[in-house]
Amino acid sequence: MSIESRELPCTEGRIGRLTLNAPNRLNALSQAMIEQIGETLDRWASDDRICLVVLDGAGDRAFCAGGDIRQLHDTLSSPGGADTAGAFFSREYRVDYHLHRFPKPVVGIGHGAVMGGGLGLLSACRYRLVTPDLTLAMPEIAIGLFPDVGASWFLNRLPGRLGLFMGLTGARLNVSDALRVGLADLALAPEDRERLLVHLQEQRWTGDAPADDNRLYRLLNQWQGPDYHSLPASHLARHEQAIARLSAGATLPDVVNQLLASASDDPWWQSCMDNLRTGCPVSAWLVWTQLGKAQQMSLKDVFRMELAMAQACCRHPDLPEGIAARLIERRPPVWSYPSVEAVPAEVVEEHFRPEYTDHNDPMGL
Repeated sequence: MSIESRELPCTEGRIGRLTLNAPNRLNALSQAMIEQIGETLDRWASDDRICLVVLDGAGDRAFCAGGDIRQLHDTLSSPGGADTAGAFFSREYRVDYHLHRFPKPVVGIGHGAVMGGGLGLLSACRYRLVTPDLTLAMPEIAIGLFPDVGASWFLNRLPGRLGLFMGLTGARLNVSDALRVGLADLALAPEDRERLLVHLQEQRWTGDAPADDNRLYRLLNQWQGPDYHSLPASHLARHEQAIARLSAGATLPDVVNQLLASASDDPWWQSCMDNLRTGCPVSAWLVWTQLGKAQQMSLKDVFRMELAMAQACCRHPDLPEGIAARLIERRPPVWSYPSVEAVPAEVVEEHFRPEYTDHNDPMGL
């Protein structure tokens, strides 16, 4: 079973525990998993016995490494694959939006790899707990996609154009980075994951969401986590001023050229620049454009915009090429355009059509 849902009895009330349970593939999200998550959340939202939800991942290596892109590639390679893949994104975005708006407190516990669709799930949780082994990223530029699952919303809320930098470079943040910029709320020792659940089960939950949220907030803030001095040094503490300066250009080519011209002996920075240098030029434009458009958008409209973008990517050759090159054939991808300067404006614009509204939104948001 790729999703495990359990209803844990408490001194009063119940906790719904939803565990991503495909550790052999780093809990990557398949279509079946998305459907199971959505059905479970729908059921718990209207169940008066369930007072809060805990979302975590099985295994030692990952909370969730993103969408199952091998399955996505197989889908795109089949007849009518673009439409089928577009329907998958529609269901995934509905689940993420539902989590953002869930009527009861949700605790996400992220460990190991939290990337792409995994970060979409974690970012949608009311409380985001992370373990010291965290590796957090939105690496979609490497495969010809874009930071989706609500990333236009949460990346725009990071300081110093860090969201743009993350989207362009697929930068991998550690636990200290995530706490520093607010992508996580609290560090949790790995051995405390189960102990925290036991502690939550010892409480009296009333079913009144504001009261339960207040109790949960106080419990989590009183929890004794790992000593912050024991956590790995923050990459961003060293580079955030440079990121803000180099990412502040007026045009995307300016920003890309400034970043690639920078010099640093830090392997972390060099890895970021390698990702930018070899990433998909169309994806770079999508990152630039989506973050600009989303600044004035509601959360609902962000998801609608990203769905149109994802559906366009499913029709564009860069996405299947990127997945095949990176994961299947292990070779450098051959992108549709060799550089950001070469990408026509109309190619970018077509990724933002149609404009979904209350009348034609396939997510039903």
